Amino acid sequence: MPRPRRTQISVEDTPYYHCCSRVVRRAFLCGDDVYSGKNYDHRRAWVESLLFELEAVFAVDVAAFAVMSNHLHVVLRVDIDSANRWTDREVLEQWHKLFKGDELTKKFAKGELVEAHEVNRLRHSIAIYRSRLCDISWFMRCLNEPIARQANQEDNCTGRFWEGRFKFQAVLDEAAVLACMAYVDLNPIRAQLVDTPEQSDHTSIQLRIRAALKGEQPKNLLPFTDNEHENQPNGIAFSLTDYLELVDNTGRIIRNDKRGAISENSAKLLTRLNIPYDNWLKLTTEFGKLFHGPVGTLQELTDYCEHLEKRRRHFAASCQHFHSN
Repeated sequence: MPRPRRTQISVEDTPYYHCCSRVVRRAFLCGDDVYSGKNYDHRRAWVESLLFELEAVFAVDVAAFAVMSNHLHVVLRVDIDSANRWTDREVLEQWHKLFKGDELTKKFAKGELVEAHEVNRLRHSIAIYRSRLCDISWFMRCLNEPIARQANQEDNCTGRFWEGRFKFQAVLDEAAVLACMAYVDLNPIRAQLVDTPEQSDHTSIQLRIRAALKGEQPKNLLPFTDNEHENQPNGIAFSLTDYLELVDNTGRIIRNDKRGAISENSAKLLTRLNIPYDNWLKLTTEFGKLFHGPVGTLQELTDYCEHLEKRRRHFAASCQHFHSN
């Protein structure tokens, strides 16, 4: 039996999680349907817009995303500290951006007096909402359900639009996070839709490249923070320039369908991550096939399984790709 998502999340081990949703009934999320001749590219904007709307509401950061023709990838980071720092009123203000709440929560959010006999019920509601606002299942629910309703309305049909449950995996360490992000960012190139990352519409890598050309980072994406500096805000403790160069090098090799040159800086980055070059190419092209569960080094995988009381370390063999030979 599939385990509930809440039993597969261990923020103690990692705040990063990779989620993938696929459509059913030969439906098209985006792109061209060769059978009907219809084009659904406008739906990419639906997904991206809603994704960033939710990022502003939830205590969940978007590290990477790619909107493909029949599936969606997102790499998310749970920001449990921000959720805990919110005041009770801030929790309700965030929740009410998406849901109506009830008369009691509306009254408190407006600063009106709450009766003594209502306090316990109010506290209970706030605790539930605070928990949901840093819950990946709720985030994906709020992303997938509106898209499904809107697509069904446009297609003039009913029933499922997405598969039963989104695919989900914990990303346990620094190397796994970068490999997973690169895998997501390179989806359009592997699908032979574009030649270079900057041409990949509705992906995180395109947004990062466009912002980098202005000397900035996208406001809606989890930033890269150069870990050589102290007191950095929450972010990916890596150089943005190094990551962009690594993805660009890898993308060109994948697109050309042959072994190619990788820059000195990218080689140094892989050395720092302790990932052999051949393993990196396998990870960024076959990540989805190699892993259907938690991803990271064997030690990180072991710790994760122990904390969640899992008896077996599934996909331990695949995790060997995160080690040098």
